[in-house]
Amino acid sequence: MTTRTQDTGDRIRRRGRLLPGACVGAVTVAACAAAGELAAALLGTPSPVVAVGDAVVDNTPQALTEWAIALFGTADKVVLLSGIVVTLLGAGVVLGVVALRRPSLGYAGLAVFGAAGVTAVFVGRGGDVRTVIPVLAAVAVGALCLAVLLRAARRARPAGQDPGDGAAPAGPVEHRPGRRAFVLTSLGIAAGAGAAGALSRLVPGWIGGSGGPESVVLPAAARPLPPLPAATELGVPGLTPFVTPDRVFYRIDTALTVPRPDASRWRLRVHGMVDRPFEIAMDELLDLPLVEADITLTCVSNQVGGDLAGNARWLGYPLADLLRRAGVHAGADQILATSHDGWTCGTPTEVVMDGRDALLAVGMNGTPLPHEHGFPVRTVVPGLYGFVSATKWVTDLKLTRFSDEQAYWAQRGWAVRAPIRTMSRIDVPAPLARVPSGEVVLAGVAWAQHRGVDAVEVRVDGGPWADAELAKVPGIDTWVQWVAEVSVGPGRHDVEVRATDATGAVQTSERAEPIPSGATGWHRIAFTAT
Repeated sequence: MTTRTQDTGDRIRRRGRLLPGACVGAVTVAACAAAGELAAALLGTPSPVVAVGDAVVDNTPQALTEWAIALFGTADKVVLLSGIVVTLLGAGVVLGVVALRRPSLGYAGLAVFGAAGVTAVFVGRGGDVRTVIPVLAAVAVGALCLAVLLRAARRARPAGQDPGDGAAPAGPVEHRPGRRAFVLTSLGIAAGAGAAGALSRLVPGWIGGSGGPESVVLPAAARPLPPLPAATELGVPGLTPFVTPDRVFYRIDTALTVPRPDASRWRLRVHGMVDRPFEIAMDELLDLPLVEADITLTCVSNQVGGDLAGNARWLGYPLADLLRRAGVHAGADQILATSHDGWTCGTPTEVVMDGRDALLAVGMNGTPLPHEHGFPVRTVVPGLYGFVSATKWVTDLKLTRFSDEQAYWAQRGWAVRAPIRTMSRIDVPAPLARVPSGEVVLAGVAWAQHRGVDAVEVRVDGGPWADAELAKVPGIDTWVQWVAEVSVGPGRHDVEVRATDATGAVQTSERAEPIPSGATGWHRIAFTAT
């Protein structure tokens, strides 16, 4: 009986030390994060959590980055931010338990958090010194909350008991003096943190809401395109539509949170190896003769058969005309574009100047660009993978040389020119689908931007190749739908597809990973005929 009573007392003492400490630490970290978010919203800078995330992304070994992209795909940002939050909460729990015994160590832990945040600001891509202010605000609020919580926790202990003296509680835990005050204090600070976090989401709209997509009225194109002919769609159920709606258009970038620049304050600087550097504002850009272009974008991270590709009708000003206004020097072979969040992209100058529809785009599928796709202005260059051609939230174009400056992904060993490889995909039937035997419809899409697709072929179970029917397309810069009918008996069947571009080059069967210059190989699926 004595041993059981002693064990019970030990458990109560441990709980009396750990639970309040964990609560102190978790609530303190929550208050820190909320204060940092609110301060960042007021200043229009990245929050401390985002600054740390950017630093992690920018300084992660290349092999680990590629692994994360392959494993998590478009969810990689959510996974990273969730991991940072969970890590902070875990560290906060440890900090709180330690601080309840040694307050000085708790404050020292907060100082370490602050130092890590400041370091992240300066090793990140932006380097905006203002981003330090939210970090300092977070630490200051955290220190204040820690002091208040530690004081409340001490009052919640029975008189005369030190958290480390091993004394048994003076009575049932729920009746300890000050326990209710500690709980109420913790809940009050947590509620305040929640309110500050919610407020941080509203502040950007109050401060800069006048310059969002709803404030932009797109002018009519000086060179409008006719409506898409019905023949661009083959009408096969389950087949990817020719035009990708904005809401499902793929999004791949390094921004952990979507930048929301104010169009009324947007400026684009054109400079570097040019005769006439200049800046252009949104109003001036919209007054220029804009053009429309149907262009399919593809991410270099797209696997064989993947869906990191999308087609839209873009509205924008020709990049070539913008560069002619600046007067590009003969040796400037790279356009180094910088995004609002500090990301950089290197585009070959000769590609932009060769007559293709390279745009400084302001519209997508008839509306202003959504925030997620680069509002207010982005670059769109057909024929190149997005990491060397598609800068969202663009603010700076510098004419330079590839030998002098490297863009974000070039610094990590990726290709610097990266023309899009010919690719074809099977959408219908879905992988492992069960379909009636007999005549089976196969359908999908193929692309070879700025070369065009001349033919698509399919084969079943390694048999002879058969030509597919191609839909009509408005030009060589978009993907094309294809369809074929094959006759199969009951059982499992394998289907492969390949495309031939307008130069006569047949899509290679050799498998290559997406990094550093795009995936190759034939897409294959299996289905069962019943």
